Amino acid sequence: MCGTGYLESDKLNCWYPVPCYSFAVKPSPRPVRTAVAATAVVSLLATAVAVGQSWGRRYDLEPGSNDPPATELIAARWRFGTNGMIGNMGWSHNYPYSEIHLNEFVENTTRINVAPESYQLLDLGSDEIFDHPFTYISEPGEMDLSEQEAENLREYLRRGGFLLIDDFDGTWQLSNFQSQMRMVFPERGYTPMTIEEPIFDLVFRLEDLLATADYNPGREPVFMSFVNDDGDVTSVACFNNDLANFWDRIDRGSYPLRPSADAFRMGINFIVYAMTH
Repeated sequence: MCGTGYLESDKLNCWYPVPCYSFAVKPSPRPVRTAVAATAVVSLLATAVAVGQSWGRRYDLEPGSNDPPATELIAARWRFGTNGMIGNMGWSHNYPYSEIHLNEFVENTTRINVAPESYQLLDLGSDEIFDHPFTYISEPGEMDLSEQEAENLREYLRRGGFLLIDDFDGTWQLSNFQSQMRMVFPERGYTPMTIEEPIFDLVFRLEDLLATADYNPGREPVFMSFVNDDGDVTSVACFNNDLANFWDRIDRGSYPLRPSADAFRMGINFIVYAMTH
């Protein structure tokens, strides 16, 4: 993909303007990146010290309550049916500060046109979900999808949307996630990922997938992918992990810089992948 202009999506509802990215799948071990990428990493770490002084503001948890600016990226978060195991509010965990802070990092370390307020909370059962190429959901261990929600999720991934599933751990939450996904895609499922996956070396290279391990309630983090018929990753599930905790709390010093930086690197890699595949 080269040149400026728009990426035409025949899968989602609209056209998405995207910057020019040129990525090659590198053999292992990976070569050292150029000074341009090194500068971006320095920018990421420097921004971590400075961003996010908005904590303490109140936000409405009703879908459609915020009015995002007309940027090329407006990240979505879904509210979905729940089984009540996490107070019926697991879908809202870390909202909206995780979105605000991640958008700040994207704005400062990529050429994507985005602003801190470029996010939107949507009901999974609504048609609005198809307007967004990148979506985040929290706590699938509490997920209890209606038929319409399951159909929308299936169609969203079929059309080429990218879904990041985060913040679940333990056997019962994994079991619920798997049963819900079998309802959506009975013919296929999520498969474990390794550090060799190109998505982990897209904008920022990750040395391993364990940086957040000591700060999560689960055991060793496990990343799983859902791959479509074209071989593209359309969803990543972060089991025994909670990337949004790191995004949300970057301004509070809750975690060391290394796991926080890796959480942001992953988020940026996922977003750029969503907008270029």
